[in-house]
Amino acid sequence: MTDSVDILILGAGWTSTFLIPLCDESKVTWAATTRSGSGSTIQFEFQPNSDDAAPYRLLPDAKTVLISFPITVAGASARLVSMYTSTRKNTGAVPAFIQLGTTSIWDKSGSIFYDRNSPINLTGRASAEIELLALSIAPTTVLNLAGLWGGQRVVRNWLGRVAPTKEALKNKGSVHLIHGLDVARALLAVHAEFDKAAGQRWLLTDGRVYDWWDLASAWGADTAVWVRELMQEENVRVLPRNTEALGRILDSRDFWYEFGLSPLKARLETEG
Repeated sequence: MTDSVDILILGAGWTSTFLIPLCDESKVTWAATTRSGSGSTIQFEFQPNSDDAAPYRLLPDAKTVLISFPITVAGASARLVSMYTSTRKNTGAVPAFIQLGTTSIWDKSGSIFYDRNSPINLTGRASAEIELLALSIAPTTVLNLAGLWGGQRVVRNWLGRVAPTKEALKNKGSVHLIHGLDVARALLAVHAEFDKAAGQRWLLTDGRVYDWWDLASAWGADTAVWVRELMQEENVRVLPRNTEALGRILDSRDFWYEFGLSPLKARLETEG
């Protein structure tokens, strides 16, 4: 195992299947952990209430540490950062930390449009993210991701679960998405210019809002019939519906503007 890498991925899961190839392509060195330590990963399991430093000593130094798993326990974010930084071999270098979160912390109560500065629901996960952002021992940031798709995550395969009945479909409004490749590109952008991200929460979508009725009308024989009937019943003239009918609309412009990027994967072109 190397003593030092550019990016350390704590909890190599779905996101890493896009991030690791992009790191290799960009000549960014990396290491990754899993609970099992299988393949080329390092065995590591985060224990939110443990002060045992031994597992952290096995991890390489990194310029950026990506926390892929959710943290929900009070004090656990501070513990992870403290334990990792205190066990570094190169004590002169302070690593930066990225926590991946979810856009579900913004809901439909009292507003239609939400951006990264909008009020959030203080779930255990969101509170742990606030704790991380408040730390002074290392630079930190949080990327709250919309619905993840790409690879084995095919959006049209979700339709049966999202809209098993006409009544269920009737109550569905907006859905926001981001492709794994664009998540990886965002992560490398933050890694390269962490000063732009430090201390802040970012909202990531592909810049679009999708209408479940619109998707259902294109992707299923039964659901297309339901959509036609619902349009007649609800006096909806065209799809996609207007924003007032869709409910929650997420605005992710800040991130893409700040880092000079545009999403590459949008409009679900590869969905067929």
